[in-house]
Amino acid sequence: MGEVVAPGSVRAWALAARPATLTAAFAPVAVGTACALGVGAFRWDAALAALIGAFLIQIATNFANDLFDFQKGADDEERLGPTRAAQAGLLTVEQLRKGIALTLLLALGVGVYLTWVAGPWVVAIGLSSIVAGLAYTGGPFPLAYNGLGDVFVMAFFGFVAVCGTAFVQAQYVPDLAWVAAVPMGALATGILVVNNVRDFEGDARAGKHTLVVRFGRDSGVREYVVLLIASYATPVALWLMGWTTVWVCLPLVTVPWAARLAQSVARDRGVVLNQTLAGTAKLLSVFGVLFAIGMVP
Repeated sequence: MGEVVAPGSVRAWALAARPATLTAAFAPVAVGTACALGVGAFRWDAALAALIGAFLIQIATNFANDLFDFQKGADDEERLGPTRAAQAGLLTVEQLRKGIALTLLLALGVGVYLTWVAGPWVVAIGLSSIVAGLAYTGGPFPLAYNGLGDVFVMAFFGFVAVCGTAFVQAQYVPDLAWVAAVPMGALATGILVVNNVRDFEGDARAGKHTLVVRFGRDSGVREYVVLLIASYATPVALWLMGWTTVWVCLPLVTVPWAARLAQSVARDRGVVLNQTLAGTAKLLSVFGVLFAIGMVP
């Protein structure tokens, strides 16, 4: 039997926060910090603040996703993915709204510090991340319901996260950060793709027009493979261009793992893909750490 979670408990809040997804916030910050180190601009306080801010915005986005998907009927009794707090009656709509507000308030506090450290551009980075997080499943034109979720994840978990982390330390975005953002965004998008491949039938019933719903399950499999290819091609390209040493290719040791995940996406159906989704999140974390280590001069 699964663990019994009491409504409104700390465990219920932890479930809604989806800690397994926080690798999507951690890995880009690690890579952005490595880019700052590469230009001699590492600042531990700014790096730590960027990490805390990324975690808070990710958690707020997860709360919002739980709330809005429940209200739109995307999370129902036929859900294949992990338990969602609102749908399971573990947290009320009002509790989730308060959780979103509190988490974003804390994120704004971190943003004030980063603005003092790195200047007013941080305001634009932070506010755009918050708005996009809420608009992912909420608002009049929810991104995930209109086939734009993949673009959102690539942009904010890739370019905004990596380049923003480098910026708050170096006061500018090194060229390396723009390229290093590609695999971080691609692997984070891969997590979303697994989710969408698993849920495409339920999403279609709920009117959630993801790319997989629009173009079919096979398109999601192809997208996942392309994202993996882009991820592993990036460190090789950086080395061949002479931007880094050969150590940047450390993530290639995970290629067999990535290949097994791709086979699962192509072959498996239903709840089995929950493990593939978790595996992709872990791959992002390991890839990010190895990539960051390999870029440090």
